[in-house]
Amino acid sequence: MEKAGRESWFKYFPEHHMWSQVLLTFLEMAPWGGAKLYEVDQIGKRLRKSVGDNDAWFTEWAKMAEQVEAFADEAATRGRNLTAGEAYISASMYYFAGERHIPPSDPRKKMAFEKVLRCFRNGIQRCHPQIERVVFPYEKTTLPAYYYPTDKKAKGRSPAAVCFGGLDSTKEMLLCAGLELSRRGIVCLIIDPPGQGEALRLQGIPIRHDYEVPTGAAVDYLETRDEVDPKRIGIVAWSMGGYYAPRSVAFEKRFKACAVLGAHYDYHAVWVHRRKVLESGGTKGSSPIFQLPWVMGVETMDQAMEKLKAYTLEGVAEKIECPILIIHGEKDGIVPVAMAHRLYEKVGSKKKELRIFNEEEGGEQHCMLDNRRFGVTYIADWLSEVLYSI
Repeated sequence: MEKAGRESWFKYFPEHHMWSQVLLTFLEMAPWGGAKLYEVDQIGKRLRKSVGDNDAWFTEWAKMAEQVEAFADEAATRGRNLTAGEAYISASMYYFAGERHIPPSDPRKKMAFEKVLRCFRNGIQRCHPQIERVVFPYEKTTLPAYYYPTDKKAKGRSPAAVCFGGLDSTKEMLLCAGLELSRRGIVCLIIDPPGQGEALRLQGIPIRHDYEVPTGAAVDYLETRDEVDPKRIGIVAWSMGGYYAPRSVAFEKRFKACAVLGAHYDYHAVWVHRRKVLESGGTKGSSPIFQLPWVMGVETMDQAMEKLKAYTLEGVAEKIECPILIIHGEKDGIVPVAMAHRLYEKVGSKKKELRIFNEEEGGEQHCMLDNRRFGVTYIADWLSEVLYSI
């Protein structure tokens, strides 16, 4: 068991980093209606007697999700659509939080994720009817996404951004990014790219190192929208997306700006260390160890580690030409802050910014899970300024 030391962020489970990190991640969705403080607090308190038991984790999150969804159903039958919508969105996040820690072989995983989609759809129809669910062509299939039109009336076409998460994410979790970007006059296409959300769980599409292919397909789609300015498209990504997004803009030159919340430079090197930690019983990771082989479409960790050797920005970062913002937490326990400094050093862009958040201001942990609003709004402001200056 890992020794609990002094931490600047609040931990429900001092002896379990992963559980604490994930619970706080969902708690931090409250500003955008993705969670209710009381509900997440109740889940955390119930789980304190079962730390490390991932079946208990699933059970408690699912129990709260079902309770909140039932409340939403009742409100909907009474015509209280805003109340119902907010509750549906919270329920969708709770279902996903529970699903994260059970393996893909468990039938509960798919069933829970289908509830994520159902509740989120019911929620946005009532609270954010401007959000449109779309699919766009990708190789011989399609990828799902949510299209957020801008709230700001622009003269002519609006800038846009492609947005997505990391190793274990789904487009529904990024409601915060879609809302903040659209409020600043940026159309946002939040996608489930290969290895994430629906693309992985329902379509069986694993990740790939050359992410400029799926993100380029997202740009193709944005170019079909009359309200989007094809010359002002950016990209925003979280966590493992800190590899995907820089890789994308290095080779897909239609992107004119890049912002990452949590940087990567050598993803294989990160996992060499992380694997040792998780296999020795440590908990410093974002997801259980089964996640990596699953998203990579292989059977074993050894196979996953071999494929990961291609996931490096060595010799790639130098090809980046567009403005780039790199945000990282000073005490990120998942990805060392040295990765952010390395990426910044190697990026070839003339306009680049490295913003390291510290303990005093908040946001020092992985992807600013301890102060998520600060990071999301910082990115939204920066991207708006860059794209509107073009």
